Amino acid sequence: MSRIGREPIAVPAGVTVTIADGNVVTVKGPLGELTQTFSTNITIAQEGDKLIVTRPNDQKENRSLHGLTRTLLNNMVVGVTKGFEKKLEIVGVGYRVEKQGSKIVLGLGYSHPVVFEEANGVKFEIPDTTTIIVKGIDKQAVGQVAAVIRSKRPPEPYLGKGVKYTGERIRRKAGKTGK
Repeated sequence: MSRIGREPIAVPAGVTVTIADGNVVTVKGPLGELTQTFSTNITIAQEGDKLIVTRPNDQKENRSLHGLTRTLLNNMVVGVTKGFEKKLEIVGVGYRVEKQGSKIVLGLGYSHPVVFEEANGVKFEIPDTTTIIVKGIDKQAVGQVAAVIRSKRPPEPYLGKGVKYTGERIRRKAGKTGK
């Protein structure tokens, strides 16, 4: 049995979970509402203030969907109660970020600024000119937006310049040696 899949999901007060036909699950909480469709092979049941995820048999597909379904449901519950965030740091001389309304404008050493718009419930916070905080209730959307921002100028191994996640370690290489 899946160790992750058999763990029940605690549903906190103020969160309502609706399970419709076809395993369409809607989770409403103080921060918003998330809806997702899951495989019909997996059974999702609500017992009191807990969600239970079970599988019908030990076929390979059902085993792989068991833990995945439980984790995605848990991410939905956590998202509507606490939300998710990813922090990015900009390292490099002249590299900066600024917020203009609902957009962020990144100066990353290109001849043009790189602009990102807030969308899909993802918000940006800019505490200073070298830090970006990506926030939202959907863990997948937050992670995707953060990865796209990082991909515009990934950190390079010689000087460490670029956009990196907070806490990310950059493997540094030795440069050329002089005569």
